[in-house]
Amino acid sequence: MLSRRAVLFRHLSLSKSSPRTFNTTIATRRPFSTTELPNGIKLAYDLHEPPTTDWDPSRTSHNAPPPIVFLHGLFGSKKNNRSMSKVFARDLQRPVYALDLRNHGDSSHHPQHDYTALAEDVEHFLRAHELQAPILIGHSMGAKTVMTVALRQRVALGALIPVDNAPVDAALKSDFGQYVRGMRQIQDAQVQKQSDADIILQAYESALPIRQFLLANLYRDTHDGVQKWRIPLKYLANALDKMGDFPFRDPEEARYEGPTLVVRGTKSHYVADEMLPIIGRFFPSFQAVDIEAGHWVVSEKPEEFRKAVVEFLQDKD
Repeated sequence: MLSRRAVLFRHLSLSKSSPRTFNTTIATRRPFSTTELPNGIKLAYDLHEPPTTDWDPSRTSHNAPPPIVFLHGLFGSKKNNRSMSKVFARDLQRPVYALDLRNHGDSSHHPQHDYTALAEDVEHFLRAHELQAPILIGHSMGAKTVMTVALRQRVALGALIPVDNAPVDAALKSDFGQYVRGMRQIQDAQVQKQSDADIILQAYESALPIRQFLLANLYRDTHDGVQKWRIPLKYLANALDKMGDFPFRDPEEARYEGPTLVVRGTKSHYVADEMLPIIGRFFPSFQAVDIEAGHWVVSEKPEEFRKAVVEFLQDKD
């Protein structure tokens, strides 16, 4: 029988949160950069910095708030988190690193794509940039990646925010397999217009926002004019089963005691009520917040997501 501490969590209510005011000055974003890791992978990232007009000269490297590292989900990229990263840099007055994980965006391609490999990349990145006690935020695939980093305990973290995924083995929705089939059909058709690619994809996904999300991975080859995928479909198709797995099984052997905010969409099945006890065993200090959204919590309800994260982290400063 689970102990009371193992299953205890505090459920946050957004509707009862006290209003806060934030500086509206825009954060700055440097042109994207890449970091070559010791394992040969090159990770691309955007760095969003707090507005210079809000810089506090009394803050030193010893008392400045820890940086945020923001990870996207499967078929996503750092661009998906660009707007929210700017907001966090502004509202929380700290740098935000939005990463492209391997096989996504502008980062390296590699046939190995599982949570151990993804976590190792993130750990190398944190060491390379000497990020002290960073806050890791990850959505979907990114959520399982940040949970894996925390449980491996190879780097010190300040807090953890997994978004709409749980530390369990659970098959991906069949939608992802359909997306791959549609993307392969687009690849074989060698279309030259993104609108033609969208027509093909409509047979596999009816929702325009999701199609736009997937089609953001296309680029036009300047040599032949063909729309081509920036992501390696072969590698990611082979990794779909692994994306449903989780590398840890026993909470008695691996546990992260630091502050953790689990954000879940009420219309999504990825963090069901019956998963909360196992989350509590792996992450005994976790809190949960429900947002009325599907799996794409950040894009569906950005203000609710912003509010939950900002209030959680401000309580930790």
